[in-house]
Amino acid sequence: MKAGRKFGKSQAKQQFPRLSEPLSTSNSSTPTAKPTALSVTQLNNQVKQTLEGQFRNIWVAGEITDIARPHSGHVYLTLKDQKSQVRGVIWRSAAERLRFDLQDGQSVLCQGDVDVYGARGTYQLVIRRVELRGVGDLQHALRQLQQKLQAEGLFDPARKRPLPRFPRRIGLVTSPTSAAVHDFLEVAQRRWPDLNVLIIPTKVQGAEAAGEIVAGIDAAHRIDPPLDVLVVARGGGSVEDLWCFNDERVVRAIAASKIPLVSAIGHEIDVTLSDLASDRRALTPSEAGELVVRSRADLSAELTKLADDLRVRIFQKHANQQAQLEQLSRRPAFTRPFDRITQQALWFDEAEMRFNRGIQQVVTKMRQQLASAAELLDAVGPLKVLARGYSVTQTADSGKLVQSIDQLEVGQSIQTVLADGKVRSTVDAIVGSDDRP
Repeated sequence: MKAGRKFGKSQAKQQFPRLSEPLSTSNSSTPTAKPTALSVTQLNNQVKQTLEGQFRNIWVAGEITDIARPHSGHVYLTLKDQKSQVRGVIWRSAAERLRFDLQDGQSVLCQGDVDVYGARGTYQLVIRRVELRGVGDLQHALRQLQQKLQAEGLFDPARKRPLPRFPRRIGLVTSPTSAAVHDFLEVAQRRWPDLNVLIIPTKVQGAEAAGEIVAGIDAAHRIDPPLDVLVVARGGGSVEDLWCFNDERVVRAIAASKIPLVSAIGHEIDVTLSDLASDRRALTPSEAGELVVRSRADLSAELTKLADDLRVRIFQKHANQQAQLEQLSRRPAFTRPFDRITQQALWFDEAEMRFNRGIQQVVTKMRQQLASAAELLDAVGPLKVLARGYSVTQTADSGKLVQSIDQLEVGQSIQTVLADGKVRSTVDAIVGSDDRP
């Protein structure tokens, strides 16, 4: 790998002549020699000639960040290491020959020339060739942290909570002088003028930013009355500017927030680990205002529409009920209400007559059966037997039927029942069947 050459002090003196003497501020009349001065343009031109002449066809190793691809087809980027950075450009003709897509975080070797823009006194690396070395150290560490936190479930969609529909108190964790504050408040106040927004000031860039953001989130949970929703916001910036929102402490604080939290960090293309851990990600602070704060005008229009829909439904319901009522009123039960009663009366009359006929038939049949039974009973009854010359003997005292001579004694009183009366007599003798001649 080729490296750029350094130039020494003697060479610097040749390229950049010094003023021979300092400017005099004395009021003395003694004439002094005027120094030889370079104009800014002369200085920049000499720097341009020196740098462009010394740093040609060099190789520079670094990590890509802040890629921009305008419609011109050129590619603008920044090469950085852990301490420094330099701007670079790949003209369209060279960009079309690249064998892979350039992405933020790639570690690359770039071959090209140093180019000085004299009008501004700035320089950049004009890149003609790019070779991929692998993922940069920062991106590698970021991916490792992302995998670790994802395994712990900090990015799980199931743990994300819905935002309140009508928040009254909103906390905004950001730099109070940032554009994010202006963008968020402008949208929030326009959508709901009476909203209470509490700004929790923190740094959002630099080495101390992560600790302040964590402290700001913690302070938001101690505010009384409590906040309905919390927004962590920052405007756009480079990957380095937004790096504090990839800090593990910040990500864990966002994931542990008891208050529904919206992240609004950077622009649409910027995605940090804080975005993944938040309950809702907004592409910009302005969109955060739209997500968190409902539009009063939209709500009023929605309520008006609901009221209109309700009136239409009530009218339709009334019309349907009226039609059903008219349909019911045309039924025979309402047009001829006594028809049913008359039919039921006729049915009861017929049922009564059928019942009476049935009862009469039963009674007649039973009378016939009873008469037949009486005739049969009379035919076999004791009176008929007596009428044929038979008699019945009973004891005189108890009227017990005498069926055997063993029931009688000599001198006992008995009575004989004949067909036309009774005869009382006394037993003179008892003659058994064995005693008959």
